[in-house]
Amino acid sequence: MDSSAAVRQARFGQLPERTRYEDMVEAKPAEPGGRAGSSYNPEGSWNFFSCLAVDLGL
Repeated sequence: MDSSAAVRQARFGQLPERTRYEDMVEAKPAEPGGRAGSSYNPEGSWNFFSCLAVDLGL
């Protein structure tokens, strides 16, 4: 092995250590009432979705 191959092998020759599931998950208590205290309004829920026909006024 020449020196550049040895350097490459030393740097990239092994996979990184495995990340545990516990280190990837963060548990938070739920907010009371859903989205930061706001209540669900079925009449106004359509405002959160985009519709091309509505945007064009059709």
